[in-house]
Amino acid sequence: MPRRTATMLASTLMLIALLCTGVFIPVPYARMSPGPTVNTLGDHDGEPVLQVSGHETYDTSGHLNMTTVRVTSADYRMNLVEAVYGWLAHDDRVVPHDSIYPDGKTEEQATQENAEEFTQSQESAKVAALKKLGIPVRTWVVVSTVVKGAPAEGRLHAGDVIRAVDGKPVTKPGDVVKLVTAHRPGEKVAFTVVPAKEQAAAEKEKRTPAVTEEVTLTTAASDDGGEKRAVVGISAGTDHTFPFDIDIKLADVGGPSAGLMFALGIYDKLTPGSLTGGAFVAGTGTIDDAGVVGPIGGIGMKTIGARDKGARYFLTPADNCAAAAKDIPSGLTLVKVGTIDDALGALDDIRAGKTGALPKCTAG
Repeated sequence: MPRRTATMLASTLMLIALLCTGVFIPVPYARMSPGPTVNTLGDHDGEPVLQVSGHETYDTSGHLNMTTVRVTSADYRMNLVEAVYGWLAHDDRVVPHDSIYPDGKTEEQATQENAEEFTQSQESAKVAALKKLGIPVRTWVVVSTVVKGAPAEGRLHAGDVIRAVDGKPVTKPGDVVKLVTAHRPGEKVAFTVVPAKEQAAAEKEKRTPAVTEEVTLTTAASDDGGEKRAVVGISAGTDHTFPFDIDIKLADVGGPSAGLMFALGIYDKLTPGSLTGGAFVAGTGTIDDAGVVGPIGGIGMKTIGARDKGARYFLTPADNCAAAAKDIPSGLTLVKVGTIDDALGALDDIRAGKTGALPKCTAG
């Protein structure tokens, strides 16, 4: 066999061997890609995304699209060839597996956490929009979670409303932490609560809860590696009672990043005229009860998904602006927002055609 032919054959066989090896060798990475975008002012799977009953609503136009990111599942094991392809592909991102599923989190755990964050984002979106409109919202401090094996297990339950601790009224979750940790481990602490079932029944019947319970627990010592402090094994959060019904119908979506766009969609439906003036606006960002917009992950994937859907403007959390501006999809304007007021102001400018006044994201 001629030397040149032998060399080419050996090189070809080596390349095949390397490709085969790359296919079978798993690497600790996951892939992110642009996911669907949904107009919060429109329909999804045949029904309105936002449904309001018990309050006057108004016609809307244009788009206020929330955006998503697709990620590979927790148990998916990417091979080397897929990783290289993802690194080369413009519309995909290959990231360390642990950055999406930290501490060995399973697919089921990640899905549950995303569902809880999505539910909380909807609640905060409603609160932020109604507060901006001057519509009163009642807020309660509640038991969010109970740790298995902790003193509170079986005595307090998720959804219980915490009225007081040691007879002292609580108005925010931090009050519960402060009052519990004022004790030493082994001391007793008394909770005044409205059971979750009674609270739910009272809200449904639009009445004041008639039942409260006194629950006394013996505190335990914290075991998180820090300074020992008294704990009972709960996390406290907030829940709300709204003056009318606002339902957000959107399945198979998780995480908190749609909060801003839900809040704007609700605001638009409850006010005359159109926030967008018919423009195609997309965006992302968490939102809290006070209307503060927070950063999210996968910003590059979301801007690509929005542009591909037809968006012209993208409302971008201030803390994501620098990263997003490094690779702006053609034809898309990234608008910097830090609060719901910023977003409403930007929409005013878009509606009025004053796009030069928009606070744009820069890569600096």
